[in-house]
Amino acid sequence: MDYYNNVLDTIGNTPLIKINKICKDVKATVLAKVETTNPGNSVKDRMALKMIEDAEKAGLINPGGTVIEGTSGNTGMGLALACIIKGYNLICVLNDKQSKEKMDILRAVGAEVVVCPTAVEPDDPRSYYSVARRLSKETPNSWYVNQYDNKSNRQAHYESTGPEIWEQTKGKITHFVVGVGTGGTISGVGKYLKEKNPNIKIWGIDTYGSVFKKYHETGIFDENEIYPYITEGIGEDILPENVDFDVIDLFEKVTDKDAAVYTRKLAREEGIFVGNSAGSAIKGVCQLSEQLNESDVLVVLFHDHGSRYIGKIFNDDWMRERGFLDEQKKNALELIESHSNKRLVTVAANDPLSRAIVLMKQFSISQIPVVQDGEFVGSLTDNNMYSKIIENPSLKELPVKNVMEAPFPEVGQDTSMDKISQLFNNGTKAVVVSYGDDQKHIITVQDLIGAIS
Repeated sequence: MDYYNNVLDTIGNTPLIKINKICKDVKATVLAKVETTNPGNSVKDRMALKMIEDAEKAGLINPGGTVIEGTSGNTGMGLALACIIKGYNLICVLNDKQSKEKMDILRAVGAEVVVCPTAVEPDDPRSYYSVARRLSKETPNSWYVNQYDNKSNRQAHYESTGPEIWEQTKGKITHFVVGVGTGGTISGVGKYLKEKNPNIKIWGIDTYGSVFKKYHETGIFDENEIYPYITEGIGEDILPENVDFDVIDLFEKVTDKDAAVYTRKLAREEGIFVGNSAGSAIKGVCQLSEQLNESDVLVVLFHDHGSRYIGKIFNDDWMRERGFLDEQKKNALELIESHSNKRLVTVAANDPLSRAIVLMKQFSISQIPVVQDGEFVGSLTDNNMYSKIIENPSLKELPVKNVMEAPFPEVGQDTSMDKISQLFNNGTKAVVVSYGDDQKHIITVQDLIGAIS
């Protein structure tokens, strides 16, 4: 009979899947190492088991003991499976940016979950690093895993993930790409692959708000690089000992928005339902595409399963709240829909400039079209108008036509937002849109900002 003795025996041997649509403009063959087929649905199963088994060999954990770890959720799941089979208790310490699904899954497999704030310094007693260490000191018969500095993390990927990729590509791999968090995956795989072929490029994907990229390039740990970010599972505000910068050829940063958008693209365009860091990794590949050619074979590793992000990345409301959905208004008419029912404020060319000043204050506007005989003949903008008044205060009582600038450009109601944006990029302060029954209204830069926020 063909069966496994327990769930831990099913870890590893994950598939390589070709990426087609998303990477259609990337010259290389792009293959995804999809780690969701591990029993805990993530790459972290590999190193979680290795860390516990090495701890057992070293006598660091005793029967009936408690395993304690700070985790973004996936390592916790791998540890939970190992603890179930081996008879240990588990306490997982997470920060509050992790998805509710990750917390619920950990509780479902018997882990105690402790949640800590994200936006604190690593050495703050409230940080999940500090809380995990404190709990390990307070809990009898416990062992603190410390995946960031525990070299068994790196070794697990040297022994399993790296060899799998080498065998699956028949040694043809030229590039390995993965998001970097603890550093175990990229360092273990990178070491193994470079021993096989030192010409293989190892690329790490970082996120804005993390220190890795600048440190790798300059050797400077710049605290100004550190700020809260949304992408889960990659990036750090510390330098884990598991990150072997010597085997990494470059880091590429990917924005929170791009990571989220490309995670959804993987599901919808490739049918690969994976997590947040996968979106970041594949976007990083696209950003680096100019460094690739037709003969290259690139393997990008996808850490975990999309089911852990249902309430976040795959939730339209969550995405919309953060401005991650590209729901930009498409044309001029849509840009003015919030105020098209209001009267367009104008001033006549022969009105005194003082009237324009009153209207601008009354309606809290910074630009105003100038009309004469029903036609737009000029424009006023606050900066230009006030600079001229400062030079010559008597202008306030002279006709507007003495101060006005050229009329704002006019567009039709179906003009695209891209074309309107180009007008603003060329220096115009407002755009007039014609619509309906000879109606006109004004588009301001605030309308554009509202459409993309």
